[in-house]
Amino acid sequence: MSAEPPFPPPGFRRFWAGEAVSGLGSYVTLLALQTLVVLDLGGGAAQVGWVSSARWLPYLVAGLAVGALVDRVRRRPVMITSDLVRAAMLLVIPAAWAADVLTFPLLVVVVAGFGAASLVNDAASMAFVPRLVPRVHLQRAHARIDGVDAVAQTAGPALGGLLVRLVGAPLAVLADAVTYVFSAVMVATTRVDEPRARAGGPVPNLRREIAEGVRWVYGPSGLARLAVATHVWFAANAVVSAVLPVWALRELGLSPAVFGLTTAAAGVGGLLGASVSTAAGRRLGTGGAIIAAHAVTTVAVVATVSAGAGTGTVLAPVLLGVGQGLYGFAIGLSNSHEMTYRQALTPDALQARTNTTMRSFNRAVIVVVSPLAGLLADRLGLVPALVAAVVVFTAVVLMLLASPFRHARV
Repeated sequence: MSAEPPFPPPGFRRFWAGEAVSGLGSYVTLLALQTLVVLDLGGGAAQVGWVSSARWLPYLVAGLAVGALVDRVRRRPVMITSDLVRAAMLLVIPAAWAADVLTFPLLVVVVAGFGAASLVNDAASMAFVPRLVPRVHLQRAHARIDGVDAVAQTAGPALGGLLVRLVGAPLAVLADAVTYVFSAVMVATTRVDEPRARAGGPVPNLRREIAEGVRWVYGPSGLARLAVATHVWFAANAVVSAVLPVWALRELGLSPAVFGLTTAAAGVGGLLGASVSTAAGRRLGTGGAIIAAHAVTTVAVVATVSAGAGTGTVLAPVLLGVGQGLYGFAIGLSNSHEMTYRQALTPDALQARTNTTMRSFNRAVIVVVSPLAGLLADRLGLVPALVAAVVVFTAVVLMLLASPFRHARV
């Protein structure tokens, strides 16, 4: 009987370090952009929704094609180039601010460009992991990636709130640009043998390759039920993302620094969720762990709504922090199992297409729902919008419970 390969494999630590540092910068930028829109540019939930929509619009426009193209080439050079492009795009924000030409339309354009580079990087990096890590260790690898992401989610908003207070939201974005340069260096120095494109064979056909990826996800691969449930989950998540900054900064009256601290609670929860994810998977199975995580997400939004009862008191940030902590715990618990389930069922030649197919439809949901959620919140109120998110998250739980997916194991 062959011995199990060691974990972590060579090269994983450098890749992991790049993910950790760039993730920290991403959470700094997320809070900085939200604060920039709401406080500096005078926007509301609708404007927050439009920025979120712009961030994910490239997935809707080109996600399927990018996945097919990335599957044709080595993934490491793609990751390095796209990291450097992301750094360059973020530098436009403080430069425009310094030149006094930073407007909301310009911000939307920059965020869309950043999203396009992130689309390419996501397609390559997620398909890179199965080449770096043996299949038997995929869940542990993703749990470690989720763990450092949770730490970044904890420290990033707190650091972002501090930077916004000290230097302002536009300059706080500079921190993220530096982290993407670091990530590019880490990937460039990661040793891994990647197969080169095969010579000969059939002439590549982009339309056919895209169709192969879509058929794999929604056909007999076993991924369809999870894919559809995830799309619905992203609809509810888009509502929460559009409403939360306005709910915290205006309705609850929190300062950017306090909002950053409550958002950081999601990282603490995410770290805990990632830490117990392997044990939860062994006890509940892959499907059971994912369903349990989505149930926790529903409770998290209920806690977020309840923070309104403590407006003007210390109870508001405490309840908001509890809600964010539970939200992060649920994501930390579920993500490694979802990624492992997806990658374990998918052959190497289809990894990028499978990832971008699911992510493209997920992000398409965000592109459509985020502005609508913002308009709904501005017209009907923030609480009705959050309650609608609770209903949709509950529907996701019931959808998976009523299917054979609840018995899924990897």
